[in-house]
Amino acid sequence: MKLFLTRKLPCEVCDAVPADVSLAMYEHEEQAIPREELLARVAGARGIVTMLTERIDEEVMDAAGPSLAVISTMSVGYEHIDRSAANTRGIVVCHTPDVLTETTADLVFALLLATARQVPQAERALRNGQWGTWQPFQFLGIDVYGKTIGLLGMGGIAQAVARRARGFGMRILYWSRTPKPDVEEALGVSYSDLTTLLQTSDFVVPLLPGGDATRHLIDQHALSHMKRSAMLINASRGSVVDEDALCAALHAKTIAGAGLDVLAQEPIAANHPLLREARAVLLPHIGSATLETRTRMARRALENAVLVMRGEAPFDRV
Repeated sequence: MKLFLTRKLPCEVCDAVPADVSLAMYEHEEQAIPREELLARVAGARGIVTMLTERIDEEVMDAAGPSLAVISTMSVGYEHIDRSAANTRGIVVCHTPDVLTETTADLVFALLLATARQVPQAERALRNGQWGTWQPFQFLGIDVYGKTIGLLGMGGIAQAVARRARGFGMRILYWSRTPKPDVEEALGVSYSDLTTLLQTSDFVVPLLPGGDATRHLIDQHALSHMKRSAMLINASRGSVVDEDALCAALHAKTIAGAGLDVLAQEPIAANHPLLREARAVLLPHIGSATLETRTRMARRALENAVLVMRGEAPFDRV
């Protein structure tokens, strides 16, 4: 049984693949597999382990042939996989939803703190020799302790962020399609309608899946409801935020800042207007980027694929 990996993974992960599975992979860690090579190398595969960087559509599934039983992505999101085409062909789609919850919540709070306190801006100034004498009103941020955080969504990562926010004495609001009274009681969070959350929160934090239902949820209208002193923190999906509207809001100072770990197009274009916004903190999609978590994600993606290839139920079927 052939299992094809679209990116090179650590030896300790690959060595755990059972002997009855023939493992093949693209032998690079730092670059995505070229499309033509992907189409050529998936031929005859029973399983594909992929990254967010690959578009796994009908063309790829047809190139793999009728033997393809499973597509397992090393990510929570699976928008890069054509699920309709997979379902039509009886191909199981898997992802890695739970293994990165706490790590991503750590990054959300790191991004929130860095944005609130202008940490990257101050660090760049120091490195560029722009730190002269101490100034009483230089690099002024905003306090985090005791402020109001508004979470859009209340899934596992949002709940983990809420637990961290409690340690900062924050008032925690959330909005989701379905209120969760059990979570409210357990974490001390309060349900809010979306407009009130936007108007009240000092930090607005989308923690939502991608897709049509959430596309540009944070648009010009939503941004206009935020306080001028508020900040937007996004480490969920780039599609949730209308980046043109965000650039306009930052430029006009109708919100105080933004911290983004995800963007609509990744990597970001060299001329993207967000790069010119001094109050935007931008990261290259590192929400799950710790050695421990990325290793767990790789291992789980392989385990899911092997289970399906053997005719067994995977841990994380989409």
